[in-house]
Order: sequence, then structure tokens, then C-alpha cells
Amino acid sequence: MLSARPLGSTCSFRTNWTRPPASSTPATPTRRPTPKGRFTIAAKHHITIAEIYESELVDIEKAIAHYEQAADYYKGEESNSSANKCLLKVGHYSAQLEQYQKAIEIYEQVAMSTMDNPLLKYNAKEYFFKASLCHFIVDELNAKLAIEKYEEMFPAFSDSRELKLLKKLLEAHEEQNSEAFTEAVKEFDSVSRLDQWLTTMLLRIKKTIQGDAGDLK
Repeated sequence: MLSARPLGSTCSFRTNWTRPPASSTPATPTRRPTPKGRFTIAAKHHITIAEIYESELVDIEKAIAHYEQAADYYKGEESNSSANKCLLKVGHYSAQLEQYQKAIEIYEQVAMSTMDNPLLKYNAKEYFFKASLCHFIVDELNAKLAIEKYEEMFPAFSDSRELKLLKKLLEAHEEQNSEAFTEAVKEFDSVSRLDQWLTTMLLRIKKTIQGDAGDLK
């Protein structure tokens, strides 16, 4: 006679994952009271679930919800660096899902929290750059105003290659010059390789140029 088997641990849950029926799929998180000192444990559980949705179930909206919950728990422990890592995941996927305002708010928030940290301030320009691209997709004027604000907030952004690219792209966009836009991107890519996220955002901007073929070649 077969005996009942105990439920597996979190680790075996990840390594031996098979898609559960809809009734047992991890639900969108809700905040529950957690004693201080256990917030980090709770955060890690939400990250585990987020990664499953992210890579195995391919449900990005649920992954976002769990990364947000993890960030919330990390903030409860004042683990700002860990919280920011989760928030950057949220910003990354929000932009992909065309939730640009949400992505902008996250990138600005993380940039402002890192720009005064001697060890992390170098990364702030990347986050302001990504926020600017999200603005640019929504509206060219939005991007101009955002860039001016970011330069004032973080003077180091003014000398960055990212800002120089943005200004070239804005000029090309104003002139509806897709060739100039592509050349500016290629010049940047020859020094700092574009990842898939940046390529996607730049293509979305370029497609707003009248008569553009929709590629970066």
C-alpha cells in the first residue's frame, strides 16, 4: 500500500518544477504581517516565485507582482540594495509591457537612491538613461524635459555617453532622419554593446520616425 509523501521543500520545488494545475499556481501576492527579521526570508520566497513565473510559466505580470512584493519586504529590513535589484526587474518588464510611466518612476527612484552613494553612483546614469528612453517613446518633449531635470539632479549625467546619444537621437527624431538615428546608435554600440532591452526600446522610438523601416541596420 502506498504511503502519503510529504510535500517537498522550497529547493526541491524549484529544481523539480512541473507546472501545477491552475488552482495551485502561486497567486498574486498579498501583504501579510511578518515579524521584523523575517522580511528577508519572505522576500527570497517571492523572488523564487517570481523567477518561476519569469522563466518557466512565462507570466511576466505575475513575476512583476512578486518582485514588487520582494522589494517591499527588503525595504522593511532597510536592505535598499536588494530592494533596488527587485525594483529594477519591475522597471525592466514594465517597459517591455509598455507600462512606461511605471518604469520611469522606478528608474528615477533607483537612480536617486544610488546617485549619492560613492560605490553605486556610477550606475545612476544608466537608470536615468533608461528613464529617458521610456519618456522618449511616449513623447519627444517629455524626453527633453526629463533629460534637463536629470542633468540638474545629477551633473555627472551631463558628461555621459548615454546623454550624448540621447541628444543625437532627439536631433535625428526632430529632423525625422532615420539614417542619422541609426548612425548614432551604431556609434554607441561600437563602444558599449546594446542589450536586448535597449535595442527594443530604441527600435520603438525609431519606428515613430515617418517612413522608417523599423530596424537599426
